[in-house]
Amino acid sequence: MDFATAVKTVLMQKYANFSGRAMRSEYWWYTLFAVVVSIVLSLIDMMLGTQLLQPIFGLATLLPGIGVCVRRLHDLDKSGWWLLIVLIPLIGALVLLYWFTQPGTPGDNQFGPPTA
Repeated sequence: MDFATAVKTVLMQKYANFSGRAMRSEYWWYTLFAVVVSIVLSLIDMMLGTQLLQPIFGLATLLPGIGVCVRRLHDLDKSGWWLLIVLIPLIGALVLLYWFTQPGTPGDNQFGPPTA
């Protein structure tokens, strides 16, 4: 999956979809998009002396961000509830980072067939 397809899939086709699976490329391309846009909007906010654009973007991408994380966990044959491990300071984020870099389960798993 390429950059444009990943962003389109997450933001337009599966905006608040918490079922199914997300490949590594879908997750990481979307994450790159969200981080770059967030940084650019923060810089614009700083130059304008406001705090408006970046928080609005953050709210608009909250559900799709959680959705793609849950679908990525499903691709690893893990429940989406494992996303709550991030509440454990440092360790939780490192565990999620490790999991999100791993290849998905080959073939079907309890969350359905792999996405193409």
